[in-house]
Amino acid sequence: MAGVETLTDTDASLRNAHGLESTAREINDLQLHVVAAGDPDDPLVVLLHGHPDFWYGWRDQIGPLVDAGFRVVVPDQRGCNLSDAPDGIDAYRLSTLATDICELIHSEGQESAHVVGHDFGGFVAWHLALRHPSIVDHLGILNVPHPTVYRKTLRSSPQQIIRSWYVWFYQIPTLPEWLLRRNDMDNMVDSLEITSNEGTFDDETIERYKTAWRYTGIEPRINWYRGFRRSDSPPRDTVTQPTLICWGNDDIALRPSMAEESVDYCDDGQLRMFPDASHWVHHEREEVTEELIRHLA
Repeated sequence: MAGVETLTDTDASLRNAHGLESTAREINDLQLHVVAAGDPDDPLVVLLHGHPDFWYGWRDQIGPLVDAGFRVVVPDQRGCNLSDAPDGIDAYRLSTLATDICELIHSEGQESAHVVGHDFGGFVAWHLALRHPSIVDHLGILNVPHPTVYRKTLRSSPQQIIRSWYVWFYQIPTLPEWLLRRNDMDNMVDSLEITSNEGTFDDETIERYKTAWRYTGIEPRINWYRGFRRSDSPPRDTVTQPTLICWGNDDIALRPSMAEESVDYCDDGQLRMFPDASHWVHHEREEVTEELIRHLA
């Protein structure tokens, strides 16, 4: 693989299982930190984290996917953890984030891959499937709606507007960064704990998240949301790839009705709802991993 630098001392404590590789790759004029596992000749799966996550958010899925016969690649998306964090809002438009993943797939010597995204990574996955349909084999989405459904719901649902308050708040210059950095990033920790079921994130995991947030700082992550507001709509609405949507029904930020409506924009879509699971459904329900393996196989 061209443009790949092996990192031997990066996140070493997190990479003990399944022979995880940690590399820095030249992708789309920047350097992305990428964790990978599995035989390079096996079918490729790319896992995309959201906010305020990093690659470690997929730790429970990497091993089972490798054991099921997949090559698994998990980037720290731009602006997160050990990846480069370019300045400016336009660097975080969804079209650019999608291009990052196209080049990441090509860095594996592949023309296409299965793609799974959670939270903001789900928006990247939707856009990738809609903008570059030939590069996505099967699509997996966890707790984020189809972009058209999200736009329509924001125009018609006062309840969803209220639930999306943070998206509007993040558009304010400077203030969000200041509030999220203060008191050892207590508000960032709250964003994990308030949106998850009790016990989903233990103290050790939270400390690892804090370390990841310190690498690039808070501003690039906020710029994801600013870039989101500046992003163009995909050139099409209908997803042609086989698509699985898994949704924790107790997501406090997103109405579950959007999951049902999102399936209508898929030629071959399935929906799995998980009662009593939160926005962090893949952390809380082992069945999510099992559903993904069945879907991708």
